[in-house]
Amino acid sequence: MGFFRGLFGKQEAPKRRLAHPSELLEGDMIALDDSFALPGQLRGQQLRVEAVHTYEYETMQETEWLLKGHSGDSIYLSLEQDDEPRLAFSIKINRSTVEQLFDLDAFSELFEEPGRAELTTKELSGEAAARFDSWLGKQYHQTSFAEFGYFHRQDYRGQKPPQDADGATGEPFEAYELLDEQETRAIEVEVYQGGDTDVMLTLYRPLSDIREYWPAA
Repeated sequence: MGFFRGLFGKQEAPKRRLAHPSELLEGDMIALDDSFALPGQLRGQQLRVEAVHTYEYETMQETEWLLKGHSGDSIYLSLEQDDEPRLAFSIKINRSTVEQLFDLDAFSELFEEPGRAELTTKELSGEAAARFDSWLGKQYHQTSFAEFGYFHRQDYRGQKPPQDADGATGEPFEAYELLDEQETRAIEVEVYQGGDTDVMLTLYRPLSDIREYWPAA
């Protein structure tokens, strides 16, 4: 046995192969299509997985990948489980940008029962149009209202997140969502305890938009 070990040397462990976004781990990289259907922040970009997060709801868990490229912008990726799975790319926007894109009075109706808000995107020009047009639909209708969940800054795929002494399992939040008429774009809002609010513009795309995968060394 020692003779054969010396003859052939130490056998390397087989390298990971990536063929689906659900397999991505921290440190992995992806290359995106250069289609003009993608926003400039995504088109032709190489993005690295900086972290893997978990959203926990009553009946399901959802994985979120935090991606960054050469620009340093944060891109959030999740998988939309529809008739066919889709990529869901998201960017966060602050309050001043929300006001730039939408009427704030109309936007606030998102938080009013029974949760049937409708929203029209403002006409954009210049830098705002270049940055956000590809992320935005023209008309949105509300599809979820105050859906309760927990956010975890860890990867809990295949396992149940641990509970603390009070039975909580992460950062509690309420989720609100609007979809555009073609259901290819969304506005997602998460309201955390204390009033901290995250607003995301989301774009749904086919899995084929990821052209290449590179596993971490």
